[in-house]
Amino acid sequence: MSRTDGLDAVGLRDVLARGDESVEATIAETFDRIDAVDPRLHVFLNTERAYAERRAIELDRARAAGEPPGPLFGVPIALKANMCLEGFESNCGSKILAGYRAPYTATFVQRLLDAGAIPVGTTNMDEFAMGSSSENSAFGPTRNPWDPSRIPGGSSSGSAVAVAAGLVPIALGSDTGGSVWQPAALCGIHGFKPTYGRVSRYGLIAFGSSLDQVSPFARSVRDIELVMNVMSGADANDSTCLDEPPLEPEHARDPSSLAGLSVGVPQEYFPSILEVGVRRAVEAALATLEKLGAKLVPVTLPHTEFAIPTYYVLATAEASSNLARYDGVRYGLRVDGDGSLQGMFAATRAAGFGAEVKRRILLGTYVLSAGYYDAWYGRALRARALLRQDFERAFESVDVIAGPTSPLAAFKIGEKTADPLEMYLSDALTVPTSLSGLPAISVPCGVVEVDSTPLPVGLQLIGPHRGDARVLRVARAFESVTEFARARPPRMLDARGAARGGRA
Repeated sequence: MSRTDGLDAVGLRDVLARGDESVEATIAETFDRIDAVDPRLHVFLNTERAYAERRAIELDRARAAGEPPGPLFGVPIALKANMCLEGFESNCGSKILAGYRAPYTATFVQRLLDAGAIPVGTTNMDEFAMGSSSENSAFGPTRNPWDPSRIPGGSSSGSAVAVAAGLVPIALGSDTGGSVWQPAALCGIHGFKPTYGRVSRYGLIAFGSSLDQVSPFARSVRDIELVMNVMSGADANDSTCLDEPPLEPEHARDPSSLAGLSVGVPQEYFPSILEVGVRRAVEAALATLEKLGAKLVPVTLPHTEFAIPTYYVLATAEASSNLARYDGVRYGLRVDGDGSLQGMFAATRAAGFGAEVKRRILLGTYVLSAGYYDAWYGRALRARALLRQDFERAFESVDVIAGPTSPLAAFKIGEKTADPLEMYLSDALTVPTSLSGLPAISVPCGVVEVDSTPLPVGLQLIGPHRGDARVLRVARAFESVTEFARARPPRMLDARGAARGGRA
């Protein structure tokens, strides 16, 4: 069995332990699956077959020469298209960066390379990570493997589907306001957002610098732990990176016991917009945590209702600054316009940016402008502090907080595009955590039937600042006594079987 075929039944570490097939063969099988499945789901914006094949040969030779393998030896991975690997196209899902190839490699990518991983390509995303559905990609949306007529979540849509559809065992996304654990929930896999600063952002193309976090997708919690151990740790290239050693798992005598732990359940995370099926699945998941020995404690996060407006002031303000560099002068698209410098700026941005990116740049410029800075940006900063204080008070009495990841199951492509405000509410339960810089994970906790289609539901677990290992421990305990993480998209099973044989 190859390193990737066994992932439906066992975890990444079990597959790595076999080592009974060449890395070159593993990469060939990976691209067979991509060729079979990707035309239907639009996961990758660019694949790098020649690079992956060369690297596989190098790893096989190194192993034959007696070099010890790294913890991710020969494992194919996918990178979101806003991540830099020298020579890879990093277009951020935008026409303005189409064809742009990174001149350097991100710290977190280099650490994966040093561990033996093999990047196979860059995945689709909402343009510059601005969106919750993949519909804002300049190159068309990624589709949910559970139902290709539905969205997979966003903005890290391609990376989530790469794992959910079985194309790669590990994929990286970036999270600004829920962009990893929201699509993880809608695709039925694990998505983990670490504490802000736990993973270096050097080499991640910025959207909102005080919010962005590199985050992994995987099919099991222990795979998340392995990848986090490789990626995390101090980095002199990123002044916001925490000066801490790589993340280590938190172990317990009984891995499935949560005795002595308290789980906060905020009433604000069960709003009126929460779908009935989602509510039932999450309530059942909470009951499971209680059976494992955890004590459920009601907590309140009273400023949750202000999280969405706070986020869309702060994130757009940072976006307007970060995206000012795309002007047609240094890199990316250039459109001459009327021949003047200002005309070239305007024409380039008009042609290169999509509607959602333009909307957020304009909003961010407005809230930072003279006369409005204090009324909007200043107030949003104060609201952010209050949201953070809500969590700090709650964590005085509980170890983790639990609730639904997304208020909705995956909706139809095009269903919410006419109303941006309704789309923004998809992140209503994740944005407070991102604004507070806390660690969180979404774990599969059930399936709901929507129009006779089974769709996944995610349970989010939130920890205190630097409480990453505790969050992962609780998630691992939940996973150990449930079968939800083993569920696979029914529509993908035939395609995967065909891909193993090398045929679409």
